[in-house]
Amino acid sequence: MEIRAYQRVGKNSPEHIESELEIEKKTMFPDGIPLSKRIFDLMLAIFGSIILWPIIFAISVTIWIIQGRPILFSQTRPGFKGHPFRIYKFRTMLDTHDLDGNLSPDEKRITKFGHFLRSSSLDELPEIVNIFKGEMSWVGPRPMLMEYLPLYSPEQARRHDVLPGVTGWAQVNGRNVISWSDKFLYDVWYVDNWSFGLDMKILRLSLVKVMKREGISQPGHATSEKFTGNQD
Repeated sequence: MEIRAYQRVGKNSPEHIESELEIEKKTMFPDGIPLSKRIFDLMLAIFGSIILWPIIFAISVTIWIIQGRPILFSQTRPGFKGHPFRIYKFRTMLDTHDLDGNLSPDEKRITKFGHFLRSSSLDELPEIVNIFKGEMSWVGPRPMLMEYLPLYSPEQARRHDVLPGVTGWAQVNGRNVISWSDKFLYDVWYVDNWSFGLDMKILRLSLVKVMKREGISQPGHATSEKFTGNQD
């Protein structure tokens, strides 16, 4: 619907400008997302940007020295109601290929510094941009891959009834070492039981998990095995 609005009017017409402003407004404060949650996300993003900018700058310089450019990794992910958006993270892998020209497995491409960023969750810091844009929340189901969308059961697809999060209920209950079916159960439970108090609890538990560096990856995987569907 929003794409069609761009196609119907000229780029510099008043109608286009009005449509563009309306789209931006809807993105900043998505319909169906509690206003209190959105305001909290923005306030924490502003505070976090001020406090964390030296760390963000230091990581950016280190990646540039060790891995070169680009510094950021971006990828299209499904967001609220399954609508696609581009997620931003610090790049943790090298763009290496095998002799046949195929991209090497993740576990072979990840650098030592990249492993540190992932284990400490510092690679997620650029997602503050996604929070400002209204594409993500601090707390919610983690955004998966677009290719997973047709593999979800109707119940599993309900995880998209809220904004995706930097951390979530599944992350504090096992992160990448639990099964896909358990992840989806935790995600849907969060959708049905959201409260401001629950978000505060998840943020607190996430800090503990990060400090302990628990549940980072499954054995033999950079994060977890690929989701192939057929989960309850």
